[in-house]
Amino acid sequence: MRYILVTGAYGGMGSKAVSALRQQGFFVFAMDKKVGAPEDNLLPLQADITDAHSIQSAFEKVREVTDELFAVIHFAGVYMLDSLAEIPEESLMLAFRVNFFGAFLINKTFLPLLKSGSRIIIMTSELAPLDPLPFTGIYAVTKGTLDKYAYSLRMELQLLGISVSVMRAGAVDTGMLGVSTEALNRFCGNTRLYSCNAARFRNIVNNVEARRIPPEKVARKMLHILSAKSPAFAYSVNRNPLLLLLNMLPKRLQLFIIRLILKP
Repeated sequence: MRYILVTGAYGGMGSKAVSALRQQGFFVFAMDKKVGAPEDNLLPLQADITDAHSIQSAFEKVREVTDELFAVIHFAGVYMLDSLAEIPEESLMLAFRVNFFGAFLINKTFLPLLKSGSRIIIMTSELAPLDPLPFTGIYAVTKGTLDKYAYSLRMELQLLGISVSVMRAGAVDTGMLGVSTEALNRFCGNTRLYSCNAARFRNIVNNVEARRIPPEKVARKMLHILSAKSPAFAYSVNRNPLLLLLNMLPKRLQLFIIRLILKP
């Protein structure tokens, strides 16, 4: 029996990943802030990934079952959309605590259970290596930070025989997209600086998110990484061609295009 820890296990992508893992015969420790009942080959772990004491408590529960994890897979995350000139400080800090610090804390705490041949898989974003669009800056910055952290961690843990990979997913058909729409609507209603611009940006977001993939596709990519003899660092899922095209342009031209589209 091989054991895997999954964070964000009861979310849209996490729940599909957990189902896929169990079907492949893995025992899953399913971590989330709200969890379900224990099932065959599944032990729920109710924990807050931003709280060290909560994570340590979860670690002790895992140690009661096994002293070795084959993989740690990160799906926990939060989406925010706001202007960098207006976002409340507490919201900015929350984004970093969940999207970056949570992954750091999980990896640091559970590292003693990872052996040579173990894997860490981190869900970042297709935006992580790209230049951010207006009003998605806080999300892009936190995911970019997470992506860079993951590469630095891979550099170090390769010396212990542990691989680290990221999945850079684009729009996935989960509840997160509903959260995205709500966040955009809230921003459009609250912003004092960009009201007209934000309304136009809503159309861009809707076009980007229209090209969605089912979460099962992300789960299949996860299984591919777990089965690979030598996993690569980055795996892209559902890259948006318009975002890729924009980022191929010189930054001066990118800025001009955004101004042309959004400026009243």
